Amino acid sequence: MQFDQLKRREFITLLGGVAGWPLAARAQQAAMPVIGFLHAGSPGAGVVANAVAVFRQALAENGYVEGQSVTIEYRYAEGQYDKLSELAADLVRRQVSVIVATPNLNSARVAQAATAMIPILFMVADDPAKLGLVASLNRPGGNATGVTMAGSELGPKRLELLHEVVPAVKKIAILVNQNNRVTSEADIRGARAAALPLGLEVIVVNGGAENEIETAFATAVQQGAGAVYIGDDAVLNGRREQVAALALRHKLPTMSGAREAVRAGQLIGYGADDVHMYRQAGVYVGRILKGEKPADLPVVQPTKFDLVINLKAANALGLTIPPGVLAIADEVIE
Repeated sequence: MQFDQLKRREFITLLGGVAGWPLAARAQQAAMPVIGFLHAGSPGAGVVANAVAVFRQALAENGYVEGQSVTIEYRYAEGQYDKLSELAADLVRRQVSVIVATPNLNSARVAQAATAMIPILFMVADDPAKLGLVASLNRPGGNATGVTMAGSELGPKRLELLHEVVPAVKKIAILVNQNNRVTSEADIRGARAAALPLGLEVIVVNGGAENEIETAFATAVQQGAGAVYIGDDAVLNGRREQVAALALRHKLPTMSGAREAVRAGQLIGYGADDVHMYRQAGVYVGRILKGEKPADLPVVQPTKFDLVINLKAANALGLTIPPGVLAIADEVIE
């Protein structure tokens, strides 16, 4: 009798264990880490989709496959920067494991304002230490680290290259998104400082929406600009085809920081490979999910800057790219 009772207890215990398996599975699923992806631009922009795909691939290579071992909550401001704070707050309420704030300072600052506890991985164009996002590049401190494209520091080289291509031009327009005030002001300061030793005059034209960009190009022509410098901005990059078409219509050579903008028809681009930087962001997020602290992860800086030239655009504009400039190009689109 005692033996039968013992067997009965073992059988009940076994049944309890089997019944508990779905609960354990659900608990494991509930514990799946969640990444909050906060982006200032639009998901439909081709370059954004490509960059996000690279980010996901880097995550997968580090053991985090979306939908299987990690969840990603996407929040896009669609160029409406005043929505970023609300979107960041929503991710904090969601209690995500880490926030990826991209692709500019606006996203990074609202993420830091929203939480001092959740790890933040930012992507910015400028020096994050000078911007106050981290204590230093090597030892960020706090709950944030990230990737910098060093875009504003490239202003002198970009204008120098543009000046070599169109040496007769004495007035250059800089196209900025007035809704992205912090970045646009930095771009304007950098362009004016770089233009001075080249004897160039810089005029500012604003474009934060489709019709405003068209007006900006018309204004540039009216004010006598002979070329356009495109500011670093998610909205302007997302409208790179429109910018390229307007530049061709108004016969204005363009200088951009984005490779994809040149592939879309703009004339010259010089800057870090932002898609590669998204890969670096994916690697860092994987390391953070595995337990590393943002405070101990040095900010990733670009080690190479690419010069991309669109010869189709040059021919359409009636320009001949100097052989010396062509010789140093990393990519030539023919």
